[in-house]
Amino acid sequence: LARVDRLVAIEIDRDLVAHLQAELDDPKLQVIEGDVLSVDLEALAASENSQRILVTGNLPYNISAPVLFKLREHAQLVRRAVLTLQKEVAERLVAQPGNRQYSLVTVLLGQCAHVEIHFTIPRGAFRPVPKVESAVLEICFEPQRVPVQNLQLFERIVRSAFSQRRKMLRNSLQSLNDVLQNRGLNLEEAASRANVDLTQRAENLSVEQYAILTRVIDPTH
Repeated sequence: LARVDRLVAIEIDRDLVAHLQAELDDPKLQVIEGDVLSVDLEALAASENSQRILVTGNLPYNISAPVLFKLREHAQLVRRAVLTLQKEVAERLVAQPGNRQYSLVTVLLGQCAHVEIHFTIPRGAFRPVPKVESAVLEICFEPQRVPVQNLQLFERIVRSAFSQRRKMLRNSLQSLNDVLQNRGLNLEEAASRANVDLTQRAENLSVEQYAILTRVIDPTH
């Protein structure tokens, strides 16, 4: 608390909320009892007169992905996030194209943020001891790190590709036919313009290639 002007803690466990309020009686601290996934970050920031916020936390393994997606949705608001999460999830977020750990969340987060693992934490550092190791991850948000104007289409393309990640893109991207037809395109033509090889799989395309394909399909944005 000595290093911040204001800290808002969100905790779902009622007993821990009571403990924090009793042990850390400081006007700089506000403790909110609730589920972080249900908290309105925009309203919270506005109530604190903050235009950009820093997020830090030890994420429960079962909600890591939903929290990451929520932070991505608020990339304009969240300046930086420093998170402790399962090592396997952290490694997935920094995976490179062609790596089997390269995933949907890798691409979606990579479009709007720079992600870096700082260090790992052994299981024995926690009580009770979990079954997996953890890692401390830093996410620095840059909403247009890879320029994409039609974010909704970008996300649809990426989700379509990874929905059948073991199939070639020629098959997994068939669900885009309605969008393509509305723009007078077919998949082969769009892929050719974007220099995307449809015999590859979702994990082989870089964030930039997904962005280029988005711009080819919808150049008006």
